Amino acid sequence: MTSPKNDRSGTATAGDGQPKYADRAYRSVAGVVGGVLLLVLAGWLGGDAVARGTGHTPWLALAALLCAVPLIIAFSLRPVVYANDDRVRVRNPFRTITVPWSGVDGIRSAYSTELLAGGRKFQMWAIPVSVRARKSAARQTARAQSGDPRESVSVIPRRHPGQPGADGTFRAPSDRAVNELRELADRHPVKDDDRPNPVIRWCYEIIAPSVAGAVVLIVLAVTG
Repeated sequence: MTSPKNDRSGTATAGDGQPKYADRAYRSVAGVVGGVLLLVLAGWLGGDAVARGTGHTPWLALAALLCAVPLIIAFSLRPVVYANDDRVRVRNPFRTITVPWSGVDGIRSAYSTELLAGGRKFQMWAIPVSVRARKSAARQTARAQSGDPRESVSVIPRRHPGQPGADGTFRAPSDRAVNELRELADRHPVKDDDRPNPVIRWCYEIIAPSVAGAVVLIVLAVTG
């Protein structure tokens, strides 16, 4: 499930009369929870090996932790998509992509959510696509449109997969997030003669310790 951190309630008005959106952050709640559990498990197993291990075992455990912990953080806690009136910033496991809305070619969602910019395609790890959630939203839409009394009672309080849109259609959390990002992108027309390119920054603070831990682990395994 993808959850936006901030709400758009109380939006201000920009100078052109358009509503000014507050900064929003989209991330996978399930990914964060899973990452925290994996970190706890890794700390428990690794700490036990360091405290009670003999010979090369403590060093192997430390090297494994040095390699594994950054990877767990990269794939679970790190991914997030930040969006405001000016730009979108996609923080993936190993790199961060920043691009103004005028440089965005499009945002699409099929089996994964993708940002198209600068003639390139960037996957948005923070907004995973759930086929199950889509099917659930489709069933709710069908029941609501057919006048099913079970759905009419539960429409207002239900929060998952969400309340219906203006057209009465329920959408999965990832599809709602993509629709909101598309709304922001559509407010900024693209100019072919002055189109900014995405700025890509590699996350060396994640890559370096993982590579170092893997090298130490291989050396210890060979020499041990």
